[in-house]
Amino acid sequence: MPRDAFNLAMTQPPLRKKVLFICGSLNQTTQMHKVAQELPDLDHYFTPFYVDGTFEQMRKMHLMEYTILGGEHLRRSTQYLNDHQLTIDYRGSSNQYDLIVRSGDISIPKNTRGRRSVLVQEGMTDPSNLRFLLIKYFRALPRWSASTAAFGLSDDYDKFCVASEGYRDLFIENGVLPEKIVVTGNPNFDNCKKYFQNDFPHRGYVLACTSDMRETMRYENRPKFIKRCVEIAAGRQIIFKLHPNELVERATKEINEYAPGALIYWSGSAEEMIANCDTLITRYSTVVFAASALGKEIYSDLDPNELRRLTPM
Repeated sequence: MPRDAFNLAMTQPPLRKKVLFICGSLNQTTQMHKVAQELPDLDHYFTPFYVDGTFEQMRKMHLMEYTILGGEHLRRSTQYLNDHQLTIDYRGSSNQYDLIVRSGDISIPKNTRGRRSVLVQEGMTDPSNLRFLLIKYFRALPRWSASTAAFGLSDDYDKFCVASEGYRDLFIENGVLPEKIVVTGNPNFDNCKKYFQNDFPHRGYVLACTSDMRETMRYENRPKFIKRCVEIAAGRQIIFKLHPNELVERATKEINEYAPGALIYWSGSAEEMIANCDTLITRYSTVVFAASALGKEIYSDLDPNELRRLTPM
């Protein structure tokens, strides 16, 4: 090599390594952004959640609109990436990546399987059920059939960042290899006090955060839930914050029937609404962690002692 060329080569900066962040819901997307901000020496690329095979065909046929593959989840995630001028590489198709950072592992795209990767817990996981047990012990069903109860069971990652010591114990009990787990906390819950600074116009109410169980093909007795909210409120103002994935018209009709006078919001920050409420009512929802951090009265399907054990650092 000529001396000038050699000298030039020696002075070139080393190539920066590339990381692909696989997002999902808005919460997963904001979390991936926060993780990326802690890795300034790497080149960051982001993609909405994506799948292969049958699920991809179903997505193209608009049969996955009530999941993170479509509908409001996809719209909000993509809008966030664009608003923050983050580099989007849809489906991770434009680069060879040195690291994959996932916000979920219910389905692993083919072009990321077996790659060096980190799995990051986003929030609360669903309770164990029969489908989870069939997956854990017999691998008899696909992981997605147990929803987030099977989170971490792909084993297709080098490290698994979890929210708390309580979750570390839970994931080990579920079958995750202990040596892969690192307790890191959760970026979305590092500063819950900031939610007190908001312009939401109401104060001192009972907040009911609903779920998208029915939209994701799980059973829920919604009238029973609404009636329980009315009972707990005991005459206080109730505000219902609908899950962004819900069928708004159906949910609104039910609330107006069983809780007349309640206020209904289908958009806005649930965390800011929690900051202004006295009491939160929900089921299995990550929003309880914000309520727990802010010292709110909580009614949920989770035992209070278990909630304290699982709450992120």
